[in-house]
Amino acid sequence: MADRRPIAAPFVALGPFGVAVRTRLKDLTPEDEKVLRLVGVHLGSLASKDLKARCMDGLEHSTESWAARKRELTAQSSSRWAGSITRATHDQWALARRGQTAHLQSLEADVRTIRHRLSLPVGQKGTKRAPGGYRSAHEWFHKTRRLHVLEDRLDKVRADRDNGVVHVTRGGKRLLDTRHHLDEAQLTGVEWRERWEAERWFLQADGESGKRFGNETIRISPEGEVSIRLPAPLADLANAGHGRYVLAAQVGFPHRGQEWADRVEANRAVAHRIHHDTGRGRWYVTASWQIPPTKTVPMEAALAGGVIGVDTNADHLAAWRLDAHGNPTGRPRRFDYELSGNAQHRDAQVRHALTRLLHWAKSCGVTAIAVEDLDFTAEKTREKHGRRRRFRQMISGMPTGRLRARLTSMADRTGIAIIAVDPAYTSKWGAQHWQKPTAGPTRQTTRHDAASIAIGRRAQRHPIRRRTTPPRAHQSDAHGHRTVQARPAVPGGEGPRPRIPGPRTRSVPPDAARTRATRTSNTVRGVRSDRIWVQDSLLLTD
Repeated sequence: MADRRPIAAPFVALGPFGVAVRTRLKDLTPEDEKVLRLVGVHLGSLASKDLKARCMDGLEHSTESWAARKRELTAQSSSRWAGSITRATHDQWALARRGQTAHLQSLEADVRTIRHRLSLPVGQKGTKRAPGGYRSAHEWFHKTRRLHVLEDRLDKVRADRDNGVVHVTRGGKRLLDTRHHLDEAQLTGVEWRERWEAERWFLQADGESGKRFGNETIRISPEGEVSIRLPAPLADLANAGHGRYVLAAQVGFPHRGQEWADRVEANRAVAHRIHHDTGRGRWYVTASWQIPPTKTVPMEAALAGGVIGVDTNADHLAAWRLDAHGNPTGRPRRFDYELSGNAQHRDAQVRHALTRLLHWAKSCGVTAIAVEDLDFTAEKTREKHGRRRRFRQMISGMPTGRLRARLTSMADRTGIAIIAVDPAYTSKWGAQHWQKPTAGPTRQTTRHDAASIAIGRRAQRHPIRRRTTPPRAHQSDAHGHRTVQARPAVPGGEGPRPRIPGPRTRSVPPDAARTRATRTSNTVRGVRSDRIWVQDSLLLTD
């Protein structure tokens, strides 16, 4: 245990900062779809040009260049459309910049690992902290070649980082690569082209407080009427005043619809985005707005009624309820999900599993759920895990970021606090101290169930090790203190136990006289009586 890394303290996770709800645009006429396509194509071309100009600026970007780009876009659309396009461009550039930094850190870690392993003799075993040498001279030779490839790639990424160069694909790089694998994606060339163009459209507008219904560009009334402010080149397509086009569809938001209606009626800012799903042939509108983050409750108040420890795995959530003292109660629960199919299906699976978890926590009366603060950014490279391809695929497929964001957002509505704990050694120590004791004749405790107990106890700041049994040879404190919770430095930890009156210690209670005076014995010999029994000399006969 000398090389054990320090464990961070648990903390209460912050709530969501924004809300996004989506609904379908039904009963659109062919003319409505035509207008939406024309507006999306026109604004999408402007967004592509603006993104190209922003990438060319690099680190030399300034407010003057931003204003110049916005003025150029305003002449071809409107002032508010131009503002939405430039803000979306800056967000996309910043996201690409963060991804570039993460890629750079991953390459540096890979290069350090390969250099360390190449410096060791072939076949040397590693330790818990550092990997050993490569298994054979053949593997050592191929890793030298891979080192040169990674070093060349690292130099290019580092140069791009220093010069402010980012590589962005509007529409998504994954969809772009699908163009070369249409058979595997079960798409035709026409279907891929339609999906590619739809992803590159731009139909989103930022909200503005004080304007009518919170958005001057894409406006949705409380009754569900949707109207769009057309760009200047498409103003002749307007069917309403002030260059607006009113859709025939009437929308309503089933989820959080009352919150949305309250904001719209109060003319508070609400951002809207219109999206076309080419696979289903449907149109959707998404409304989003910012909310003040929920104030986190103190740790002691959240843990007053116990906690539910949750262990995140590739295909399920293992959960166990713990009382306020860190003892597991009841039976463990398992919430399965399947991370296969498209992104919508995977997201729905995670959402359904979290919904069942929150419903169970609500029925138990628990106000806190403990989860691991997982981050596999630097843990899923093949240089770290070598030939363990299945393991790398498993941790790459675990939706840690999406699950954490979903859980904090959904738990905020139910009043349940989410406590994030350090994931170090939870599976190992949980299986060591809790897997066998919690198993029974008709139930086998899995390693994941035991890890959920360790996670819950760490959130409660209890040691993961359970209370040990007294020495078998001598059931007293002669062999030392019985529990592992107390250390030698604790005052009174090595002394004898206090004699607490009661049947457990077999000591006389302080009110023994009063209690015995009013207690009736179960035997004839123990019954007290003031009578004197006298044997009569004469028999009572007739």
